[in-house]
Amino acid sequence: MFRLFMLIQLGLLLVGLVWMSLAGYSAIQSPHPLRDIVAFLLLFSGLIGLELLFSRLFPSSFRASEALHGQLGAVMRSQGISHHQALLLALASGVGEEVFFRGALQNALFGGWLGVLLQAMVFTALHPVPDRRAWAYPLFIFCGGLMFGTAYLLTGSLIPGILAHYLHNARGFYQLLEQQGEQGRRA
Repeated sequence: MFRLFMLIQLGLLLVGLVWMSLAGYSAIQSPHPLRDIVAFLLLFSGLIGLELLFSRLFPSSFRASEALHGQLGAVMRSQGISHHQALLLALASGVGEEVFFRGALQNALFGGWLGVLLQAMVFTALHPVPDRRAWAYPLFIFCGGLMFGTAYLLTGSLIPGILAHYLHNARGFYQLLEQQGEQGRRA
């Protein structure tokens, strides 16, 4: 499972990098470290805020999404995925998905705000949910895709999105792996 997920993310990265290179798209149009740090902090805070908002607005769907994530955590633990591997997978997904969806696809889909909207739709479609009760999860992914796309559109840099995406996924994967430890301590 770990290898499959890593291959998918590395495939997205490779396709995105080749696509960006051939099309002449820039990962960072004009380097500006302070701008990128501020954008990263706003983006990551926005993702956390979006989670809190969804947990309050759509509690039953949010619980269904959490149950699906719990199943993913159980599979990760049963496959022996370590915390280090989970962090590596979070990094691969943060880099791979930002390069592919924002760097390549968003630019290819007319750029601008239309590109932001269209890449968010594709981003959502490629994060399927097997339980209809968790209908808020695709909406969360769509909003996240809009946020990542907007950050890239406004800054011209993939760095804020990569950092926020990595940290958000790392936090989530780490929590999934820690659930086993908490359950074991309660038993």
